[in-house]
Amino acid sequence: MKTMCKKKKSYNKQSLFVLFLTMLSGKTASSAPPADAEREGPSFAEMGLAPALLAGLEGLSVCRPTAVQRLAIPALRRGRSALCAAETGSGKTLGLASPRGLVVLPSRELAAQVGAVTAALCRPAELQVRGLTGGGAAGGLRRQLRAPPPGVAVLLGTPGALWRALRMRFLALGRLRWMVLDEVDALMMDDTFVEPTQVVVVGATFPTGLSQTLGKFTDVSQFVTLATQSLHRLPSHVLQKFVRLKGQDKLPELLQLLKDHPASGGAVLIFCNSASTVNWLGYVLDDHKIKHLRLQGQMLAAARAGIFASFQKGDVSVLVCTDLASRGLDTSSVQLVVNYDFPNTLQDYLHRVGRVGRVGSKASGTVVSFVTHRWDVDLVRKIETAARKRRGLPGMDSSVNKPPG
Repeated sequence: MKTMCKKKKSYNKQSLFVLFLTMLSGKTASSAPPADAEREGPSFAEMGLAPALLAGLEGLSVCRPTAVQRLAIPALRRGRSALCAAETGSGKTLGLASPRGLVVLPSRELAAQVGAVTAALCRPAELQVRGLTGGGAAGGLRRQLRAPPPGVAVLLGTPGALWRALRMRFLALGRLRWMVLDEVDALMMDDTFVEPTQVVVVGATFPTGLSQTLGKFTDVSQFVTLATQSLHRLPSHVLQKFVRLKGQDKLPELLQLLKDHPASGGAVLIFCNSASTVNWLGYVLDDHKIKHLRLQGQMLAAARAGIFASFQKGDVSVLVCTDLASRGLDTSSVQLVVNYDFPNTLQDYLHRVGRVGRVGSKASGTVVSFVTHRWDVDLVRKIETAARKRRGLPGMDSSVNKPPG
Protein backbone atom coordinates (compact mmCIF):
# COMPACT_ATOMS: atom_id res chain seq x y z
CA MET A 1 0.00 0.00 0.00
CA LYS A 2 2.92 2.33 0.59
CA THR A 3 3.73 2.31 -3.13
CA MET A 4 0.26 3.62 -3.85
CA CYS A 5 1.20 6.97 -2.28
CA LYS A 6 3.36 7.72 -5.31
CA LYS A 7 0.50 7.36 -7.79
CA LYS A 8 -0.67 10.91 -7.47
CA LYS A 9 -2.89 10.70 -10.56
CA SER A 10 -5.16 8.23 -8.80
CA TYR A 11 -5.99 10.78 -6.09
CA ASN A 12 -9.62 11.89 -6.00
CA LYS A 13 -10.64 15.11 -4.20
CA GLN A 14 -14.16 13.84 -3.67
CA SER A 15 -12.79 10.76 -1.88
CA LEU A 16 -10.71 12.95 0.41
CA PHE A 17 -13.79 14.95 1.34
CA VAL A 18 -15.83 11.81 1.94
CA LEU A 19 -13.29 10.25 4.27
CA PHE A 20 -12.33 13.42 6.07
CA LEU A 21 -15.83 14.50 7.02
CA THR A 22 -16.74 11.05 8.34
CA MET A 23 -13.77 11.25 10.71
CA LEU A 24 -15.10 14.35 12.45
CA SER A 25 -16.73 14.57 15.87
CA GLY A 26 -14.94 11.54 17.23
CA LYS A 27 -16.60 9.37 14.58
CA THR A 28 -13.21 7.97 13.61
CA ALA A 29 -12.51 4.45 12.55
CA SER A 30 -11.12 2.28 15.26
CA SER A 31 -7.46 1.33 15.36
CA ALA A 32 -8.41 -1.56 17.63
CA PRO A 33 -9.53 -4.95 16.26
CA PRO A 34 -12.99 -4.47 14.71
CA ALA A 35 -16.15 -5.78 16.32
CA ASP A 36 -18.03 -8.58 14.60
CA ALA A 37 -20.47 -6.12 13.03
CA GLU A 38 -17.62 -4.08 11.59
CA ARG A 39 -15.80 -7.14 10.19
CA GLU A 40 -18.87 -7.88 8.07
CA GLY A 41 -18.83 -4.53 6.29
CA PRO A 42 -16.66 -3.47 3.36
CA SER A 43 -13.18 -2.06 3.84
CA PHE A 44 -12.14 1.47 2.87
CA ALA A 45 -10.50 0.09 -0.28
CA GLU A 46 -13.64 -1.89 -1.20
CA MET A 47 -15.67 1.33 -0.93
CA GLY A 48 -13.50 2.90 -3.61
CA LEU A 49 -11.32 5.34 -1.66
CA ALA A 50 -8.28 6.60 -3.53
CA PRO A 51 -4.82 5.12 -2.93
CA ALA A 52 -3.51 8.39 -1.47
CA LEU A 53 -6.23 8.28 1.18
CA LEU A 54 -5.59 4.63 1.94
CA ALA A 55 -1.96 5.56 2.53
CA GLY A 56 -3.03 8.35 4.88
CA LEU A 57 -5.24 5.96 6.81
CA GLU A 58 -2.41 3.47 7.12
CA GLY A 59 -0.25 6.23 8.56
CA LEU A 60 -2.93 6.87 11.19
CA SER A 61 -3.23 3.11 11.96
CA VAL A 62 -6.91 3.17 11.04
CA CYS A 63 -8.09 -0.34 10.18
CA ARG A 64 -11.79 -0.54 9.38
CA PRO A 65 -14.64 1.92 8.78
CA THR A 66 -17.17 2.47 11.54
CA ALA A 67 -20.92 2.06 11.09
CA VAL A 68 -21.49 5.72 10.28
CA GLN A 69 -18.64 5.72 7.75
CA ARG A 70 -20.12 2.69 5.99
CA LEU A 71 -23.40 4.61 5.74
CA ALA A 72 -21.87 7.93 4.73
CA ILE A 73 -19.12 7.13 2.24
CA PRO A 74 -21.28 5.64 -0.57
CA ALA A 75 -23.83 8.47 -0.42
CA LEU A 76 -21.25 11.23 -0.21
CA ARG A 77 -19.19 9.84 -3.07
CA ARG A 78 -22.32 10.28 -5.19
CA GLY A 79 -22.19 13.99 -4.35
CA ARG A 80 -25.19 14.09 -2.02
CA SER A 81 -25.52 16.70 0.70
CA ALA A 82 -26.20 14.95 3.97
CA LEU A 83 -26.99 15.13 7.63
CA CYS A 84 -24.56 12.68 9.20
CA ALA A 85 -25.91 11.73 12.64
CA ALA A 86 -24.14 9.26 14.92
CA GLU A 87 -23.73 8.70 18.62
CA THR A 88 -20.89 10.71 20.13
CA GLY A 89 -17.57 8.86 20.29
CA SER A 90 -18.52 6.37 17.55
CA GLY A 91 -15.82 6.89 15.24
CA LYS A 92 -15.62 13.25 10.74
CA THR A 93 -3.32 33.30 -3.47
CA LEU A 94 -0.99 34.59 -0.67
CA GLY A 95 -3.03 37.69 0.00
CA LEU A 96 -6.47 36.09 -0.16
CA ALA A 97 -7.14 32.51 0.89
CA SER A 98 -9.67 30.75 -1.34
CA PRO A 99 -10.16 27.15 -0.18
CA ARG A 100 -12.04 24.38 -1.99
CA GLY A 101 -13.20 22.79 1.26
CA LEU A 102 -14.35 24.43 4.50
CA VAL A 103 -14.89 22.82 7.89
CA VAL A 104 -16.62 24.89 10.59
CA LEU A 105 -16.05 23.80 14.21
CA PRO A 106 -17.28 25.33 17.48
CA SER A 107 -13.98 25.66 19.37
CA ARG A 108 -10.27 26.21 18.80
CA GLU A 109 -9.51 22.99 20.69
CA LEU A 110 -11.67 20.93 18.33
CA ALA A 111 -10.24 22.76 15.31
CA ALA A 112 -6.71 21.84 16.42
CA GLN A 113 -7.65 18.20 16.99
CA VAL A 114 -9.46 17.78 13.67
CA GLY A 115 -6.75 19.75 11.88
CA ALA A 116 -4.05 17.29 12.96
CA VAL A 117 -6.03 14.35 11.53
CA THR A 118 -6.85 16.28 8.35
CA ALA A 119 -3.21 17.18 7.74
CA ALA A 120 -2.21 13.52 8.08
CA LEU A 121 -4.89 12.46 5.58
CA CYS A 122 -4.00 15.20 3.09
CA ARG A 123 -0.23 14.78 3.28
CA PRO A 124 0.04 11.86 0.80
CA ALA A 125 -1.94 13.89 -1.74
CA GLU A 126 0.19 17.00 -1.14
CA LEU A 127 -2.81 19.16 -0.20
CA GLN A 128 -2.38 22.10 2.15
CA VAL A 129 -4.52 22.33 5.28
CA ARG A 130 -4.91 25.53 7.27
CA GLY A 131 -6.56 26.33 10.60
CA LEU A 132 -8.18 29.67 11.42
CA THR A 133 -9.10 30.59 14.99
CA GLY A 134 -9.79 33.95 16.60
CA GLY A 135 -9.19 35.50 19.98
CA GLY A 136 -6.50 37.97 18.90
CA ALA A 137 -5.85 40.96 16.65
CA ALA A 138 -6.82 41.00 12.96
CA GLY A 139 -3.16 40.59 12.03
CA GLY A 140 -3.24 37.17 13.61
CA LEU A 141 -5.92 36.03 11.17
CA ARG A 142 -3.87 37.29 8.23
CA ARG A 143 -0.76 35.49 9.47
CA GLN A 144 -2.66 32.22 9.87
CA LEU A 145 -3.95 32.39 6.30
CA ARG A 146 -0.61 33.48 4.81
CA ALA A 147 1.54 30.96 6.67
CA PRO A 148 3.80 28.97 4.33
CA PRO A 149 3.49 26.95 2.21
CA PRO A 150 1.10 28.96 0.00
CA GLY A 151 -2.29 27.74 -1.11
CA VAL A 152 -5.14 26.31 0.95
CA ALA A 153 -7.12 23.25 -0.14
CA VAL A 154 -8.95 22.67 3.14
CA LEU A 155 -9.64 25.39 5.70
CA LEU A 156 -10.77 24.60 9.25
CA GLY A 157 -12.07 27.46 11.36
CA THR A 158 -14.30 28.65 14.16
CA PRO A 159 -17.36 30.76 13.26
CA GLY A 160 -16.09 34.00 14.78
CA ALA A 161 -12.70 33.82 13.07
CA LEU A 162 -14.23 32.93 9.70
CA TRP A 163 -16.71 35.81 9.95
CA ARG A 164 -13.95 38.31 10.75
CA ALA A 165 -11.73 37.02 7.95
CA LEU A 166 -14.59 37.34 5.46
CA ARG A 167 -15.53 40.82 6.67
CA MET A 168 -11.90 42.01 6.41
CA ARG A 169 -11.52 40.36 2.98
CA PHE A 170 -8.70 38.07 4.08
CA LEU A 171 -10.79 35.13 2.86
CA ALA A 172 -12.89 34.41 -0.23
CA LEU A 173 -15.28 31.51 -0.68
CA GLY A 174 -15.99 31.82 -4.38
CA ARG A 175 -14.13 28.55 -5.14
CA LEU A 176 -15.79 26.61 -2.33
CA ARG A 177 -16.93 23.16 -3.42
CA TRP A 178 -17.92 21.53 -0.12
CA MET A 179 -18.51 22.46 3.48
CA VAL A 180 -18.80 20.47 6.71
CA LEU A 181 -20.58 21.79 9.80
CA ASP A 182 -19.25 19.79 12.75
CA GLU A 183 -21.11 19.72 16.09
CA VAL A 184 -23.77 21.84 14.45
CA ASP A 185 -25.82 22.29 17.62
CA ALA A 186 -22.95 24.32 19.08
CA LEU A 187 -22.50 26.53 16.01
CA MET A 188 -24.11 29.88 15.34
CA MET A 189 -24.50 30.20 11.57
CA ASP A 190 -25.61 33.18 9.49
CA ASP A 191 -26.07 33.87 5.77
CA THR A 192 -22.45 34.96 5.20
CA PHE A 193 -21.58 31.70 3.45
CA VAL A 194 -21.99 31.17 -0.28
CA GLU A 195 -23.75 28.03 -1.47
CA PRO A 196 -21.21 25.23 -1.95
CA THR A 197 -21.74 22.21 -4.19
CA GLN A 198 -22.00 19.81 -1.26
CA VAL A 199 -22.86 20.38 2.40
CA VAL A 200 -22.57 17.88 5.21
CA VAL A 201 -23.87 18.47 8.72
CA VAL A 202 -22.22 16.32 11.39
CA GLY A 203 -23.26 15.81 14.99
CA ALA A 204 -24.72 13.59 17.68
CA THR A 205 -27.57 16.04 18.37
CA PHE A 206 -29.18 18.75 16.26
CA PRO A 207 -30.83 22.03 17.30
CA THR A 208 -34.42 23.06 16.70
CA GLY A 209 -34.76 25.21 13.58
CA LEU A 210 -31.72 23.69 11.85
CA SER A 211 -33.51 23.44 8.49
CA GLN A 212 -34.38 27.15 8.53
CA THR A 213 -30.76 28.08 9.32
CA LEU A 214 -29.30 25.83 6.62
CA GLY A 215 -31.93 27.08 4.17
CA LYS A 216 -30.19 30.46 4.12
CA PHE A 217 -27.39 29.07 1.97
CA THR A 218 -28.39 25.62 0.67
CA ASP A 219 -31.40 23.58 -0.46
CA VAL A 220 -32.25 21.34 2.50
CA SER A 221 -34.80 19.35 0.49
CA GLN A 222 -31.85 17.67 -1.27
CA PHE A 223 -30.30 16.37 1.96
CA VAL A 224 -30.11 12.67 2.70
CA THR A 225 -30.17 11.63 6.37
CA LEU A 226 -27.55 9.09 7.48
CA ALA A 227 -28.09 7.87 11.03
CA THR A 228 -26.81 4.97 13.12
CA GLN A 229 -29.08 2.73 15.17
CA SER A 230 -27.62 3.97 18.46
CA LEU A 231 -28.27 7.63 17.72
CA HIS A 232 -29.65 9.55 20.75
CA ARG A 233 -29.44 6.47 22.95
CA LEU A 234 -27.52 6.41 26.20
CA PRO A 235 -24.41 4.21 26.03
CA SER A 236 -25.35 0.99 27.83
CA HIS A 237 -21.72 0.17 28.63
CA VAL A 238 -21.19 3.38 30.66
CA LEU A 239 -22.13 3.30 34.35
CA GLN A 240 -24.31 6.33 35.20
CA LYS A 241 -24.98 7.38 38.78
CA PHE A 242 -27.26 10.15 40.08
CA VAL A 243 -26.56 11.57 43.52
CA ARG A 244 -29.37 13.61 45.09
CA LEU A 245 -27.94 16.18 47.50
CA LYS A 246 -28.14 19.79 48.62
CA GLY A 247 -26.05 22.43 46.91
CA GLN A 248 -23.89 22.92 50.00
CA ASP A 249 -22.95 19.23 49.94
CA LYS A 250 -21.67 19.12 46.36
CA LEU A 251 -18.14 20.24 47.13
CA PRO A 252 -17.48 17.69 49.91
CA GLU A 253 -18.92 14.97 47.67
CA LEU A 254 -16.64 15.99 44.80
CA LEU A 255 -13.55 16.08 47.00
CA GLN A 256 -14.35 12.59 48.27
CA LEU A 257 -14.81 11.31 44.71
CA LEU A 258 -11.42 12.68 43.69
CA LYS A 259 -9.81 11.23 46.81
CA ASP A 260 -11.25 7.79 46.12
CA HIS A 261 -10.36 7.85 42.41
CA PRO A 262 -7.16 5.79 41.97
CA ALA A 263 -4.20 7.30 40.19
CA SER A 264 -4.39 4.45 37.67
CA GLY A 265 -8.11 5.04 37.12
CA GLY A 266 -7.80 7.34 34.13
CA ALA A 267 -8.45 11.04 33.68
CA VAL A 268 -11.35 12.98 35.20
CA LEU A 269 -13.63 15.60 33.62
CA ILE A 270 -15.63 17.88 35.95
CA PHE A 271 -18.41 19.79 34.19
CA CYS A 272 -19.83 23.09 35.40
CA ASN A 273 -22.58 25.18 33.80
CA SER A 274 -20.74 28.52 33.93
CA ALA A 275 -17.27 29.98 33.62
CA SER A 276 -17.55 31.54 37.08
CA THR A 277 -18.16 28.13 38.66
CA VAL A 278 -15.17 26.69 36.82
CA ASN A 279 -12.97 29.46 38.22
CA TRP A 280 -14.36 29.17 41.75
CA LEU A 281 -14.03 25.40 41.82
CA GLY A 282 -10.50 25.71 40.52
CA TYR A 283 -9.53 27.96 43.42
CA VAL A 284 -10.98 25.42 45.86
CA LEU A 285 -9.04 22.56 44.27
CA ASP A 286 -5.90 24.69 44.50
CA ASP A 287 -6.52 25.08 48.24
CA HIS A 288 -6.79 21.30 48.54
CA LYS A 289 -3.56 20.78 46.56
CA ILE A 290 -5.40 18.92 43.78
CA LYS A 291 -3.54 19.41 40.52
CA HIS A 292 -5.91 20.30 37.71
CA LEU A 293 -6.52 22.37 34.58
CA ARG A 294 -9.40 24.72 33.79
CA LEU A 295 -11.08 25.33 30.45
CA GLN A 296 -13.92 27.74 29.77
CA GLY A 297 -14.94 30.03 26.94
CA GLN A 298 -14.28 33.35 28.69
CA MET A 299 -10.55 32.69 28.89
CA LEU A 300 -8.27 34.75 26.68
CA ALA A 301 -6.96 32.91 23.64
CA ALA A 302 -3.42 32.89 25.02
CA ALA A 303 -4.63 31.32 28.26
CA ARG A 304 -6.62 28.60 26.47
CA ALA A 305 -3.82 27.64 24.12
CA GLY A 306 -2.49 24.19 24.87
CA ILE A 307 -4.73 23.45 27.87
CA PHE A 308 -6.68 20.60 26.33
CA ALA A 309 -3.61 19.24 24.55
CA SER A 310 -1.83 19.09 27.91
CA PHE A 311 -4.81 17.23 29.39
CA GLN A 312 -4.85 14.77 26.48
CA LYS A 313 -1.14 14.04 26.89
CA GLY A 314 -1.71 13.19 30.56
CA ASP A 315 0.35 16.03 32.01
CA VAL A 316 -2.58 16.67 34.36
CA SER A 317 -5.39 14.16 34.92
CA VAL A 318 -8.19 16.46 36.14
CA LEU A 319 -9.93 19.04 33.93
CA VAL A 320 -12.60 21.42 35.26
CA CYS A 321 -14.58 22.77 32.33
CA THR A 322 -17.81 24.05 30.84
CA ASP A 323 -19.61 22.36 27.94
CA LEU A 324 -16.85 23.72 25.73
CA ALA A 325 -15.16 20.35 26.32
CA SER A 326 -18.27 18.23 25.83
CA ARG A 327 -18.45 18.18 22.05
CA GLY A 328 -16.22 16.35 19.64
CA LEU A 329 -12.95 16.42 21.54
CA ASP A 330 -11.01 13.17 21.88
CA THR A 331 -11.26 12.13 25.53
CA SER A 332 -10.36 8.45 25.26
CA SER A 333 -8.19 8.73 28.40
CA VAL A 334 -11.16 9.86 30.52
CA GLN A 335 -12.73 7.23 32.78
CA LEU A 336 -14.71 9.45 35.15
CA VAL A 337 -17.07 12.32 34.33
CA VAL A 338 -18.56 14.35 37.17
CA ASN A 339 -21.49 16.63 36.46
CA TYR A 340 -20.85 19.06 39.31
CA ASP A 341 -23.68 21.11 37.83
CA PHE A 342 -26.39 19.00 36.25
CA PRO A 343 -26.65 19.90 32.54
CA ASN A 344 -29.44 22.20 31.45
CA THR A 345 -30.68 19.99 28.60
CA LEU A 346 -30.83 16.33 27.61
CA GLN A 347 -28.62 17.15 24.61
CA ASP A 348 -25.91 18.46 26.93
CA TYR A 349 -26.20 15.36 29.12
CA LEU A 350 -25.81 13.07 26.11
CA HIS A 351 -22.66 14.90 25.00
CA ARG A 352 -21.13 14.82 28.48
CA VAL A 353 -21.83 11.10 28.86
CA GLY A 354 -20.15 10.61 25.50
CA ARG A 355 -16.81 11.73 26.93
CA VAL A 356 -16.28 8.23 28.38
CA GLY A 357 -16.48 4.77 26.84
CA ARG A 358 -15.20 6.07 23.51
CA VAL A 359 -13.38 4.23 20.73
CA GLY A 360 -9.85 3.61 21.99
CA SER A 361 -10.76 3.88 25.68
CA LYS A 362 -9.26 1.31 28.04
CA ALA A 363 -12.41 1.11 30.19
CA SER A 364 -16.12 1.80 29.83
CA GLY A 365 -16.05 4.63 32.35
CA THR A 366 -18.43 6.15 34.88
CA VAL A 367 -20.57 9.29 34.96
CA VAL A 368 -21.60 10.73 38.34
CA SER A 369 -24.20 13.51 38.30
CA PHE A 370 -25.06 15.76 41.25
CA VAL A 371 -28.81 16.39 41.35
CA THR A 372 -29.83 19.41 43.42
CA HIS A 373 -32.79 21.19 41.79
CA ARG A 374 -36.34 20.15 41.03
CA TRP A 375 -35.77 20.70 37.30
CA ASP A 376 -32.74 18.42 37.52
CA VAL A 377 -35.01 15.67 38.84
CA ASP A 378 -37.36 16.08 35.86
CA LEU A 379 -34.47 15.48 33.44
CA VAL A 380 -33.21 12.51 35.45
CA ARG A 381 -36.62 10.85 35.20
CA LYS A 382 -36.56 11.20 31.40
CA ILE A 383 -33.03 9.79 31.30
CA GLU A 384 -33.92 6.83 33.50
CA THR A 385 -37.06 6.09 31.44
CA ALA A 386 -35.09 6.14 28.19
CA ALA A 387 -32.42 3.85 29.66
CA ARG A 388 -34.97 1.43 31.12
CA LYS A 389 -36.94 1.17 27.86
CA ARG A 390 -33.79 1.23 25.73
CA ARG A 391 -35.06 4.14 23.71
CA GLY A 392 -33.51 7.34 22.49
CA LEU A 393 -33.73 10.44 24.68
CA PRO A 394 -36.90 12.45 23.97
CA GLY A 395 -36.93 15.70 22.02
CA MET A 396 -34.01 14.83 19.72
CA ASP A 397 -34.27 15.47 15.98
CA SER A 398 -32.21 13.66 13.34
CA SER A 399 -33.57 15.26 10.16
CA VAL A 400 -33.17 18.66 8.53
CA ASN A 401 -35.74 18.46 5.78
CA LYS A 402 -38.92 18.18 7.83
CA PRO A 403 -41.43 20.95 7.22
CA PRO A 404 -41.65 23.61 9.96
CA GLY A 405 -44.21 23.08 12.71
